[in-house]
Amino acid sequence: MQTEMIKIFDTTLRDGEQSPGASMNTEEKIQIASQLERLGVDIIEAGFAAASPGDFDAISLIAQKITRSTVCSLARATDNDVKAAADAIAKAPLKRIHTFIATSPIHMEYKLKMTPDEVIKRAVHAVAYAKSFVDDVEFSCEDAGRSDIGFLKEITDAVIEAGASTINLPDTVGFRLPFEIGAMVKEMSQYTKGRAIISVHNHNDLGLGVANSLESVLNGARQIECTINGLGERAGNAALEEIVMAIKTRQDVFKGLDTRINTKEIYPTSRLIANITGIEPQPNKAIVGKNAFAHESGIHQDGMLKNKSTYEIIRPEDIGLDMENTLVLGKHSGRAAFKDKLSKLGFELDDENLNSTFDRFKELADKKKDIYDDDIRALVTSEMTNVEKTYELVAMQLMDSTGGVPSAAVTIRHNEEEITDAGIGGGTIDAVFKTIDRITGYQGTLLDYKVTSVSKGKDALANVTVKVMFNDDEPAIIGHGLSLDTMLASARAYIGALNSYLSMEGKLALRSSCHDKGGI
Repeated sequence: MQTEMIKIFDTTLRDGEQSPGASMNTEEKIQIASQLERLGVDIIEAGFAAASPGDFDAISLIAQKITRSTVCSLARATDNDVKAAADAIAKAPLKRIHTFIATSPIHMEYKLKMTPDEVIKRAVHAVAYAKSFVDDVEFSCEDAGRSDIGFLKEITDAVIEAGASTINLPDTVGFRLPFEIGAMVKEMSQYTKGRAIISVHNHNDLGLGVANSLESVLNGARQIECTINGLGERAGNAALEEIVMAIKTRQDVFKGLDTRINTKEIYPTSRLIANITGIEPQPNKAIVGKNAFAHESGIHQDGMLKNKSTYEIIRPEDIGLDMENTLVLGKHSGRAAFKDKLSKLGFELDDENLNSTFDRFKELADKKKDIYDDDIRALVTSEMTNVEKTYELVAMQLMDSTGGVPSAAVTIRHNEEEITDAGIGGGTIDAVFKTIDRITGYQGTLLDYKVTSVSKGKDALANVTVKVMFNDDEPAIIGHGLSLDTMLASARAYIGALNSYLSMEGKLALRSSCHDKGGI
């Protein structure tokens, strides 16, 4: 029997970025897009081109780099949005414009203030205009989960006639149960009779995003929109890794169906996203959570020792996870061995990034006894997603005697000049950040601060993520810092956020609500 492929449409860079605190700079988005291509994603929704100049630039650069996956930009059903999307993806070998408009009665009446006929007219015009730029046009019926099935059929007929080849039926607010989504998809699939691919985009507000997506596949959907680690606005989206592994693991149910995903890249992709966004999957998260393959119960452990299949339906190596996770390289390892290890981990670095990452590895090897794969992933991610270092931390000294006032002395390099200053604060971190503010002249408002250990052991690398707002009229910026010393990592993270902000300054624009700026 011939295998039928389910298209995987990844929207981590668009809908996933709408997760609170998940904003990414251009370099980080390019790195994620490259990893999604290695993962085998069919379509990468690189962003929403009309949202801001920064989004447009990131999509354009991704379009120039990605060759095996289709690069897609979202656009509201307006000429300006469609034109921006077309311009942003113009250089992609494989390109798609994804346009949408709301189709539920509540959205048409209260948000759009349009009649159903006006909505159809707007949708048809947008699809036809998009078709004048690209061959591959997707149309989404926003809030399809609460739309009238008769109206869905009517607007679907109209947009297919105008040139849409994929019809997406989003459960925008995560409202529907699996049997309801399944019935809708089955009816729409039978109605379209192969004239277009039926797609679904299920939100996870009731924890049913993955279940609804799998039920959709069984009822005729041949494209699934999802994100890595289930990222997304509110409760997130259907998780790519769960959908893919469910189809792979339960071939008795999904017989004759498969995806093009290279499952051995799932864990590396998950870790990359977590490192960049600072949003760690919950420990018991299916497939990629740190406890997903942990067996603590004595009964489970006994069964695992006798036969792993007693309690393990997925092998860790199937998703690219090395349970030992030990890197047998040290301070005497050469560049060739290091490069080979990076290749096995899925990284392809240019000479400049390879040299700088190798130097940082050697520094780490001098200080850390055991180096793990996750340490290397963190080093590479940190190096490859660095923006231009307008400000660079040179040295830092902390003073916090018992009963005294916490203070910090910081030296920063800027324009080839080293500047040193000192300051006090309500705590050590506060003193460090305030001193950085004094030196740079930028006042940052710290919104979030997280410290995680990259691997295991008392000498584990500290990975610090900060979320900082430098301008009340612009989005908060995420910064990352990596060091064996938590305070040093914190300073690097704060300065990293500032550098990211400066690299995007002038390219940032206020985004209104997700439903006005690309929420489907």
